[in-house]
Order: sequence, then structure tokens, then C-alpha cells
Amino acid sequence: MGQHAGEASGDAVDALPDGVVVFDRDGSVVLVNRAAEQLFGIDRDAVVGQQFAEAISLTNNDGRSWVDYNCPFDGPRTRTGVPEQSWVLPNGTEALVTARIRRDTPLGPATGVAVSVRSGRGRARLDRERSDLVAAVAHELRSPLTGVKGFVQAMLSRWGKLNDEQKLLMLTTVHADADRLSRLITELLDVARLDTGRLSLARRGSDVRVLLDRIVSNVQAGAQHDIVLDAPHELPEVYIDPDKFTQVVTNVVENAIRHGGGTVRVRAEPWFNEGWTADGVRLTVDDEGEGIPIDMRRRVFTKFWTGHGNRGGTGLGLYLVNGIARAHGGQVAILDAPGGGARIVMDWPGQPDF
Repeated sequence: MGQHAGEASGDAVDALPDGVVVFDRDGSVVLVNRAAEQLFGIDRDAVVGQQFAEAISLTNNDGRSWVDYNCPFDGPRTRTGVPEQSWVLPNGTEALVTARIRRDTPLGPATGVAVSVRSGRGRARLDRERSDLVAAVAHELRSPLTGVKGFVQAMLSRWGKLNDEQKLLMLTTVHADADRLSRLITELLDVARLDTGRLSLARRGSDVRVLLDRIVSNVQAGAQHDIVLDAPHELPEVYIDPDKFTQVVTNVVENAIRHGGGTVRVRAEPWFNEGWTADGVRLTVDDEGEGIPIDMRRRVFTKFWTGHGNRGGTGLGLYLVNGIARAHGGQVAILDAPGGGARIVMDWPGQPDF
């Protein structure tokens, strides 16, 4: 019974994704799991029984060892562990290390330490993503802010010399740049809410045709390419947050203009999905660009994807498109447009069956 329990315990420790090393009060290693063996490049059978400080190489930038720096057996008896810290593995890469201090009785002397080690690559990737986000947002903010500042400065310094037509043009431009800034801030907030599962939707029955007319009209006003809308007036009512729907479809249409060029075609048709008491609507947006290769389509809806043509933007738009559509119970897919460009298909549900 005890042997089987020990084997099961060992298998469970080996199944952990993080490296685990346990040593006793004397500093002797009593357990090394498979992940730790790989991280430290050691033979765990040979290491068991050796001194932790000698067998396990964990150093900081000053060359001090983990044990010398943290002194896990010293300090007050209320101490229960060592918080996560950054250390260097034998191969020179970063590791994130934390530890639990074992005490056989409450407030008794420490009898052992369990050290948990994981690669720092995940944090490095997260740091890179954060840096990418900061750089992308800074770039996107700079252009409209420069325009706002320039036109406001011009109006302040030359107000009496400008005619009404010039003032109207400047104020219109400032208003458009302010809208762009507002949309960017909304995108950033929605990304944070999606990532934390806190995106709230104010759903209600909505007329898709009315929303599409408004979206196409607004985007067409600032677009260099034609947008053709094909949407019958008798479309089923959808159960959506109209503001989020507008945000998503605007993003897709603008993305088609930016990356596709040529005429952008928006088509709406009834769509039925099992589990919903009413038909929904399927939207299809086609462009006349180069299309999106099949091997890249999974990446399109990830953060910071700006297209293989690298035409700018924050790279958050299609990430939000997918996240918001799914939050509604819908779905998004990428296909080939008949003319060779990209086709984005979005399904929006009717009244849910509950």
C-alpha cells in the first residue's frame, strides 16, 4: 500500500509542468521531479542526497546562490515561504523561483523546503507583448494628437485671420481625430475586459439593416474605396449590443479597406443556429486584395496581428472582432472571396433559447 502510494505521489510530481526540488533541514536533496531535471540539466538520481546549494545551480546577477541569498531556515517562525524571484539557470536563461517552507508543527522549526522553478520565457514573451502594445498605442496616438494640437494651435494664433470655411474645416478635422482617439481607448478597455472575462453586453433586439446603413455611411465618408451594401430590409432581428456590433463591423470593413483595397462588399442574409429561438444574421465582408493565406488565418485573430503587409494599426482590431462576436454567441471565419481577396464571415444570433 505504502509503495503504491509513493509511486503515485512520484508520478504526480513528475506530471507537474514546473520544476520541483525538495531538500531537508540539513540541505540534502530528497526529491527532484522530471521538469527540474530538464531545467537544470542534471541526473536526478545522482543529485538526491547531495547538498542543494552544490547540486542545484541557481544564481542571481551578483553570483550569489539561492540558498545564501534567501536563507530559508532563518528568520521568524511565522515565515511560510519565499516569494517569486528571478534567478539564472545553468544555461544562462531566466527562471522564476518560489518556495514553500515546511514546518512539522505550527511555529515550529523549519524541517524542509520545496522549491518550484519555471522558465522565464513566458514572462519574457508577456513583457514583449506589453512592449509591443505600448509601442503600437503610442504610434496610433501620436498621429491624431499631432493633428489636434496643430489645428488648435493654428486657430488660437490666427483666429481673426481665418474665415468661417477654414475654421469649419479645422474643427471637422479635430473632431474626426478626437473620434479616432476615443475609439482607440475603447479598444484598449475592451481588450482588458475580454482578457479578464469582464466584458459586459447591453443586448437588445436590433434591426441589422438600420445599423449597417449607418456603419457603411460613416466609413464611406472617410474611405478612398467604394463600399457596396447588399442587405434586404426583411432581415431577422438580432439580439445584440448595438454599440459593440457597430464597433465590430466597422473594424472589419475598415480592415478590408486598409488591407484589401478596391471595392468592399458587405452582404447580410438570414442565418439559423440550433439553440436559438429565432433566426440570426450572417454578415459577409469581401475585399479585392491579396487575401489571407490559409496558414496565417489562425493568427489573424490574435493580438497585435497587423497583416502580412504590415500596414499599421494596433493589431487589436480583429482580436476584438472575434472576442466580441463569440461573447454574443456568434462566430467569425475567414474564407477566400470570389474575386481572390479575403472574406470575413460573421454570424450574429437571434433571441437566445432560455
